Amino acid sequence: MAHRENETTADRTCRARLFDAQGADRSLACSDLAQLQLQDRHLLWVDLTGADAATLDEVWAALALPEQARKEIRSAATTPSLGKLGESFLVRVVAVGGGDGLALCGQVLTLVALRNAVVSLHEEPIPFLDTLLAREAAGSDIGGLSAESFVAALLDWHLATYFGAVADFEIAVERLEVGILDERRRDSLPELRRLRKAASRLRRMLAPHRTVFSALSRPDFRPSESEEVNAHFAALDTRYERAMDMVENTRDIVVGSFELFSSQVALQTNASRRLLSFIAVVVGTLAVFAGILGMNFDAPFFKTQATGFWVAVTIMAALAATSIAVARQRRWF
Repeated sequence: MAHRENETTADRTCRARLFDAQGADRSLACSDLAQLQLQDRHLLWVDLTGADAATLDEVWAALALPEQARKEIRSAATTPSLGKLGESFLVRVVAVGGGDGLALCGQVLTLVALRNAVVSLHEEPIPFLDTLLAREAAGSDIGGLSAESFVAALLDWHLATYFGAVADFEIAVERLEVGILDERRRDSLPELRRLRKAASRLRRMLAPHRTVFSALSRPDFRPSESEEVNAHFAALDTRYERAMDMVENTRDIVVGSFELFSSQVALQTNASRRLLSFIAVVVGTLAVFAGILGMNFDAPFFKTQATGFWVAVTIMAALAATSIAVARQRRWF
């Protein structure tokens, strides 16, 4: 049982898949990488999750990866960056990880690309990588892609995490606005603060990627690559700008929700003032009527004793009821 558990852990730590455009795709163990002979129509993808130093040494030796890339991995940096390492290159990005509602967390993803091979490294499982591996398990034509184009595809999946986060954000805003318009709900400020923090968090996570995607799309980054690869990187930069626009728009959405909340509070305040004004008028009228009855005139009405008292009370109650009925009919409150 312990041996099987160790194998499962190893499978999660190092997953390798060889995409073959002319044959069947197949999964490999990291121990098989040293004997692997990559051909032109092959693309090897090695995904490392929380790999230890021994696993990294094994993969680096098997694929002859640059030592400079290993130094970048050791640095444990979290800032998005792009570096050229001779014939290979390294790109580090931050994806949106699953959090508790709007409690967003960043997941650092490092990609090292060389001829016909891509290595992805991250500390925690990243859902879209699992989705991609599962989707292509039955076979695909990914082997026909270059390593650069495959990196562009992975980075596009990475940007999709921000689109998904914005979609979840918009759903939360819609629920909040429905609650704001509900007269029974009074306090929406805590949720507005939470949304504002989430909008700021999204922007802080995505904005530093601008230099990465703009550098990828420049002709001088990989001048020897085909126009197809350059087109993929240019499209990726355009998609990044679109994601950035959507993320920046989240702040405006929160401001709009706050204005709706302020308007609703103002309406409720006006309604309360109308009600208080109406009560003051009715009570004042009754007070005037009671004051008239309390005047010291020797009128026959004041000699009716209990009968006169109840007649006065009835008149005052009828006056109050009539005032309330008129106010309700005219929707004053």
